[in-house]
Amino acid sequence: MGRTSRKKRSTLANRAIIASAALILGGGGLAAVNVYASAGEGSSGPSHSRNWQPVRQASTIDCPEVVNEIPEVPGPARTEVDRELAAMDTQITDAYREFADRRDSMARDPDLARNAVLDPLKARRTASIDRIVTAIGRSGQRPRGLGSLAPCSMRADDEPQAPGQEASQDPSQNPESDGPDDGQGQDQGQDQGQGQGQDQGQGQTGNGPEDSDFVDIRSVQPNVDRPARLRGASRGTFTTECGRNQNGKFNPDNVIAAPGVSNGAHHMHDYVGNQATDAFSGDDDLAAGDTTCRNQGDRSTYYWPVLRLQDGTAENDADADGGGRDQNTGAIQTPSQVTLKFAGNPTGKVTAMPRFLRIITGDAKALTNGDANANASWSCTGFEDRQLKDKYPICPEGSQVVRSFAFQSCWDGQNTDSANHRTHVAFAQDDGRCQHGFKAIPQLVQRIVYDVPPGPGFAVDSFPEQLHKPVTDHGDFINVFDDKLMRKVVSCINDGRKCR
Repeated sequence: MGRTSRKKRSTLANRAIIASAALILGGGGLAAVNVYASAGEGSSGPSHSRNWQPVRQASTIDCPEVVNEIPEVPGPARTEVDRELAAMDTQITDAYREFADRRDSMARDPDLARNAVLDPLKARRTASIDRIVTAIGRSGQRPRGLGSLAPCSMRADDEPQAPGQEASQDPSQNPESDGPDDGQGQDQGQDQGQGQGQDQGQGQTGNGPEDSDFVDIRSVQPNVDRPARLRGASRGTFTTECGRNQNGKFNPDNVIAAPGVSNGAHHMHDYVGNQATDAFSGDDDLAAGDTTCRNQGDRSTYYWPVLRLQDGTAENDADADGGGRDQNTGAIQTPSQVTLKFAGNPTGKVTAMPRFLRIITGDAKALTNGDANANASWSCTGFEDRQLKDKYPICPEGSQVVRSFAFQSCWDGQNTDSANHRTHVAFAQDDGRCQHGFKAIPQLVQRIVYDVPPGPGFAVDSFPEQLHKPVTDHGDFINVFDDKLMRKVVSCINDGRKCR
């Protein structure tokens, strides 16, 4: 993510101080209610929630991410654990709907927010956590302390998180460096970007994006730092051509994070490559599936949240799961270009990735989880030396919106997935090398281009409570290259050739 200016940090700190005055005790923990005291209130007598005047309303529900705290899950427990984790996402979605329907009433009465949303949500999360602990305990050691993650809170989307929520579970999972300090350029862009486009909070049926989520790309300073390549680096590339989803394959499933659960993502995905992919696809299904890739040896699955225009046009999923029912509205945009390129390692050779390796890059819940795992970049054609992590770009006339993902490029050498879908792969270290025990593999780099009208009128699909923020963008990949083609990929990269 771009670095925060001193001015913005000071503003956030002040908000945190003010918001702390509105803490209420509920459900076994402190739940932050984001209402501020009015400047005219007196200091005599005990304050009560009815005496607080809401200057700024809470805008989202913030829940600790349970999956990041779960230890290794025994094989027999994986199905039940995955199902309960998906159920917890649905619980948050349902709670957010209740909150969104009664937002104004809850801003006036914090007790209503606690009684109608936070306490029932905590009870449902506690039950799911108990089932997760029981499932793991049948085949392994019961995890401890997960119950403390049941309570959730409400906060404004730009309010600082509670201490400890921003850290990644593993330093190796942090995204690659943003390059030089670009805080000045992005802060300028934020100031200039205010007021351009739709009214505050009027996109996506009132739950984002906002004006402040956009920035004029011309106001951003160049910030791309190209890493040096050492002698022996693998400099080649392999590009696979799989189309742009012209055939319109969409679903709101996530076979990696929520296998076996319909609408496990609560937002719609674009798919290219494997056409058999949905929540119920196993490895055998994927191996036998049709593919949009020109080389039929690549039956891999590539998917990401769709991008929609926010111009009032209703898509045909306006009353469907993943669409309007999950507050994802607007006409879905087919990319004008999709590039899927596998690149090498700046310090040495790469090894073949295992078939059915699963990789998630970015974090669909980065708004509430923090940006430790955020990894998507936003830019415009002609300006791709300027990359944004937490803002959508406003591109000038004639320039197109670009979203990019550079996937993790180090593998633990053993597992095709992990309990949190992250720890079996990692980003290379700052010097380009993989951490001890990990092997360099071909790095998938996705570049997706959209021809949308200039201005701030678009957003990616997201979980409802994530408010369609650009920082929540993410990509998913399942490797279904056949062995012969994977050997060609590795050979091209290690030999320094550019292959298609």
